[in-house]
Amino acid sequence: MNKEIKVGVLGAGSMGSGIAQIAATQEHQVVLVDLNDDALAKAEASLKKILARLVEKEKINEATSKSIIGRIKFSNNVNDFNDCGIVIEAIIEKLEVKQQVFTQLEKIVNDDCILASNTSSLSIASIASACEKSDRVIGIHFFNPAPLMPLVEIIPAVQTTEETKNTARALIDSWKKVTVLTKDTPGFIVNRVARPFYGEALKIYEEGIADFATIDWAMKELGGFRMGPFTLMDYIGNDVNYTVTETVFGAFYYDPRYRPSFTQKRHKEAGWFGRKNGRGFFDYSEGAEKPEPNKDEQLGAEIVNRIVVMLINEAADALFLNIATREDIDLAMTKGVNYPCGLLEWADEIGLEEVLLRLEFLHAEFGDDRYRPSVLLRRLVRDNKTFY
Repeated sequence: MNKEIKVGVLGAGSMGSGIAQIAATQEHQVVLVDLNDDALAKAEASLKKILARLVEKEKINEATSKSIIGRIKFSNNVNDFNDCGIVIEAIIEKLEVKQQVFTQLEKIVNDDCILASNTSSLSIASIASACEKSDRVIGIHFFNPAPLMPLVEIIPAVQTTEETKNTARALIDSWKKVTVLTKDTPGFIVNRVARPFYGEALKIYEEGIADFATIDWAMKELGGFRMGPFTLMDYIGNDVNYTVTETVFGAFYYDPRYRPSFTQKRHKEAGWFGRKNGRGFFDYSEGAEKPEPNKDEQLGAEIVNRIVVMLINEAADALFLNIATREDIDLAMTKGVNYPCGLLEWADEIGLEEVLLRLEFLHAEFGDDRYRPSVLLRRLVRDNKTFY
């Protein structure tokens, strides 16, 4: 039944074309729409290149590659969405623009067509409010690169019906993705819980405890994370990462937990975005030498412990506030950002009392509310319970 659903994707950037690739690979007819003809041509060329590489690696054969690309219609006309069962929007992260687009889409599609946004940080309720039939609007947040990353966050708005939620989730599940259900709150699961990975690393640097290379070495080699925070920020782009932090900070009514960093702000202002333009926290120009970390194990352990307890505290608070289930929070962090272990599971391993002690020490030391321990963590320690 699912294969019969025609899938519309709006926006032919890397995210949109990635989603189109997934849907076409799962044998759906797909319409990829972008008003910019150059973007469409680029998306088509890029998809053909990706599929050719998969043929080369013997992941698929030539016939499969041809049928995947054959199922995608590249169009500059939004009216081509008229017979789609679902349309997924993957355009610029600006609320007014998305609202305008959803108002327009509603006039084109059938009454039972689901309208979804791939936003990573905007309110789904706000996007849905632009529609007369707001109960068919939902958030479906893929991670970059969409064909490779297994996780997809499913975000119903307060207006979304159960039927819309269940249909959307079943469809994405059928695409062999790992779906997690999350409340429509700033940053959803991943972008909310991951904030201290960047924020606390920046604060450790600003306090003069360690440099970028040492913090990255500690988190990767001792913490088991796939990438250090500064390498990851350079990979994402300081322009993008800083903006997300600032958005989340404002959306949480300036809760000190999400306070942005002047260090990152200055890098953004200097145009040091990271890998994409050759200079970020590290220098990526040709022949540039990578700074050597200070491989002091004791210092490294101190860095890892501090960042990890902050991540755990954020995950505990997300559970306390019913943002998602315990399993979905842990699944989101392992499948969405490749954490070595689910954070709540990790908390049980360390010992909740130990986690609470470290947070209380930081809270007392700095007198800063960013370190306030989650109520849930305090209750579990008091009642001698664990997350699992």
